[in-house]
Amino acid sequence: MQHALFLDRDGTINYDPGYLKDTNLVKLYPYVGEGIKRLKEKFNFKVIVVSNQAGIAYGILTNDEVIAVNEKINLLLSEYDTSIDAFYYCPYHPEYNSEEESQCRKPSPYMIVKASEEHNIDLNRSYMIGDRSIDVLCALNAGVKSILLQHGNDNTEINSLHNLSKKPNFVAANFKEACDFIVKDYSEESN
Repeated sequence: MQHALFLDRDGTINYDPGYLKDTNLVKLYPYVGEGIKRLKEKFNFKVIVVSNQAGIAYGILTNDEVIAVNEKINLLLSEYDTSIDAFYYCPYHPEYNSEEESQCRKPSPYMIVKASEEHNIDLNRSYMIGDRSIDVLCALNAGVKSILLQHGNDNTEINSLHNLSKKPNFVAANFKEACDFIVKDYSEESN
């Protein structure tokens, strides 16, 4: 079985201007390209994005715009000779869609579980990086190790988790710190 790195998209691997649909605004965070390449090449991780895209339900975005942004992310990653292996996104929101349709939304583990089935992934040896408490909860619900990416001094997301008596396996200030934690933890687990 394969191990994987699951990634949130906006605010985790790329800057989030809010309901991103203009491919000209897609900009990767520092070390994202190098980090993904390192984990894929040296440690054989499959890299999969799992993203809530409720902007589609709101009528702000279209499926085609989400796909175009995903393609632009991979185009930018190609400059580092790497790529995202698969993109999963949930276009639904319970205010606009049925409960059944909205079951794919994080913090539900739906997208991770679906990806694990389609890509033969061992969730016990996998990780999730995200910038929101729902990403950490999604990881916990799916049984993968979680890393909260905390940009700046905003403690909103970590406080939200503490209020639920939940915590990530690691809190990283940037993508490089998150990847370094994964390398160290995965290497220790493999020995």
